Amino acid sequence: MTVRTALALCAALVPTLALAAGPPPARFASIDGGEIRLDQLRERGPVLVVNTASLCGFTPQYDDLQALWDRYGPRGLTVLAVPSDDFKQELGTEGEVRDFCATNFDLTIPMTTITRVKGEAAHPFYRWLADEHGVVPGWNFHKVLLDREGDVVASWASPVRPTSRTITDRIEALLP
Repeated sequence: MTVRTALALCAALVPTLALAAGPPPARFASIDGGEIRLDQLRERGPVLVVNTASLCGFTPQYDDLQALWDRYGPRGLTVLAVPSDDFKQELGTEGEVRDFCATNFDLTIPMTTITRVKGEAAHPFYRWLADEHGVVPGWNFHKVLLDREGDVVASWASPVRPTSRTITDRIEALLP
């Protein structure tokens, strides 16, 4: 292979590499059946991804997540709850999680099935967060905000309330 051929191959790969800058078109299994595709959610606007657990001390944040969805959803924000038992605080089945959230929080935000968020068996989205951005949930209700391009805008630890000014300012900056 000549140097000219090698340079031409590299130039041909540049657009492909540029497209790979955002997250992979991650797919989650939906707690209601079917799948949730992050690339489709991002077409609407920014996405706040939150790993959740029903039996956690931060579980009352479900009210704040629903409030964000109610307030900013019509303008394009998606709030995605990702139930996880990685910290041993989730109910045993998806049905129990869905019923718990509907009964106690009247939750209508999109929700995945119970999903691994850390370690070798983590969902590809969470592996991407760890590998590409050094973001690994340290506990339940860790929040990650993605823009429409799929770039990580910010992440917040569990104690930061979803309706805090720190988070809503970042969301509002991304909305039309």
